[in-house]
Order: sequence, then C-alpha cells, then structure tokens
Amino acid sequence: MKPEAENLTAEQSLDIITQMIHEAKDKVQRNSFYFLFWGWLIALANLGVFVLTKLEFDYPYLVWTITIPAWIFSFVRGARQRKETGRSSHFNRISASLWLSFGVVVFTLVAFGFKINYELNPVILLISAIPTFASGVILRFKPLILGGTLFWLFSIVSFLVARDLQPLVGSFAIIFCYLIPGYMLKAKKD
Repeated sequence: MKPEAENLTAEQSLDIITQMIHEAKDKVQRNSFYFLFWGWLIALANLGVFVLTKLEFDYPYLVWTITIPAWIFSFVRGARQRKETGRSSHFNRISASLWLSFGVVVFTLVAFGFKINYELNPVILLISAIPTFASGVILRFKPLILGGTLFWLFSIVSFLVARDLQPLVGSFAIIFCYLIPGYMLKAKKD
C-alpha cells in the first residue's frame, strides 16, 4: 500500500518552516553557550597553570579541578534544555555523542596521564580538533571548521615548545578555536 502524499496548506507550510527556523536558532544558541562557557573556562585554567608554574607553585595542575563542577553544570543544563524542547534532532544526538566521546577520551588521558609524564596539552589540543571540526560541519559554520583545523596546528606548536609554555599555547588555541568562533556563532543567532 502506497502512502498518500499529504497536501499542506500555505499556512501549514509556513508553520513548518517557522518551526524549523526556530529549532535552528535554538541549536545555534545552545552551541554558542557551550563554546563560550568551556572556552573561557579552559583558557583561564590554562593561564592559571602557566602563572602558577611561573610562581613555582607545587601543584599548578590543581586549577583543572574547576572543570569538575563545570561538567556537572553542563550535563544538568543540557538535560534541562532537552526536557524543555521535548525532542532532539539527529544532528543534536550526533553532536552530543561526539562531545561525550571527547570528554571520555580527555578523562582517560587525565586518569592515565602519568604514563606519558602528564604531557597532556599537545594531545588534548590534537583531539580537540575532531569534535570542533565536526561541530563546524554539523552546524555548517566555517569558523568552527577553521577552529578545528587551527587546533591541529596549535597542537603541533605545543609539541614543539617547552613544557612550561604549553599551557600558554593552549590558552591561545582556545581563544582562536573556541572563543572567537563561539562569539561569531552567538552573533549569528541574533
């Protein structure tokens, strides 16, 4: 049995288009928030490690503990957003899975970082390229695609500089690869 094609009125078609535009704007707003939130958090954490290292603080990496409540906040906020919208598109699920996979990889690197003498910055910058680049493709947003590409370049620089300069490279990477595209994404929704 062949399903009948549904004939839509002009008003129904306009309503569908309006709904799709609204959903796209919501998606852009959600994504810009996370890029800006995590961008500032990670840039400041990198700068904190850099400054504390220069001040010869014994445990400069403790700055990274600020990411624990940030992860909790992000998960709670994301769950509330999904509950409010009542649905999730295929692209949203792909994006969420991609970033969740990224988080699992970073957690694994931190947990077993002692195996590579905690030389994590270049590796994390390298893997940051993947979800950033893919998010740019999913959102069809060239500044994020460029940000993902720049992450690869910043990771190479981070591999080549002295260990104490790696957090500084990480901060610059976050500014150019997350924050600038994040603000551009936010401006795009307005």
